Amino acid sequence: MRLVSVNAGAIREARWTTLGRSAIDKAPVRGRVRVGRLGLAGDEISNTRHHGGSDQALYAFAREDLDAWGDELGAELPDGAFGENLTTAGLDVNEAEIGERWRLGDDVLVEVASVRTPCHTFKAWLDRCGYDASAWVRRFAEAGRPGPYLRVLEEGTIGAGDPVEVVHQPGHGVTVSLAFRALTTERALLPRLLSVGALSARARARAEAYVEAQG
Repeated sequence: MRLVSVNAGAIREARWTTLGRSAIDKAPVRGRVRVGRLGLAGDEISNTRHHGGSDQALYAFAREDLDAWGDELGAELPDGAFGENLTTAGLDVNEAEIGERWRLGDDVLVEVASVRTPCHTFKAWLDRCGYDASAWVRRFAEAGRPGPYLRVLEEGTIGAGDPVEVVHQPGHGVTVSLAFRALTTERALLPRLLSVGALSARARARAEAYVEAQG
């Protein structure tokens, strides 16, 4: 299990988005990259209302899933194509449990906190790149393999080729895929999220609101 690439991007003008700017265009960074509590050095967040913060410090997506989407889209997707900070190999990031911890390289420790949900900017970005983004939000949701957001527990530096080691598994069974389904297509699963101590505050609030509404 390893990091294929570490990807960062700056905020750029993007008239094709609602805000008119975006930092979804991520590209591999050469050499070592500093990882702090709020993410990668040199990586920027455009829409801070919905992205960023300690519960979304890093976004990971598997190279294997990029390849699968590439087959469907009829094109080879580069590392960082989905706006991910970490492109991984050899690790099923969607079967990781919320609260699972990974050691990246020698000194960075991260914890799975939540899941990425598709948005209009994601769809518009793929369309701008020339891929078939028709009904993209629905297609991405139905696949149920969104990749996790990670919080940083121990800071340090990482680089392409670094090993990824799973050092803690909570054992509760609430995986990234299950949490994604709960937050998108199968809301009846939301109460299960409340038993997960490491769940992001945003996801917990949605689960609590659902339970309250159900009485």
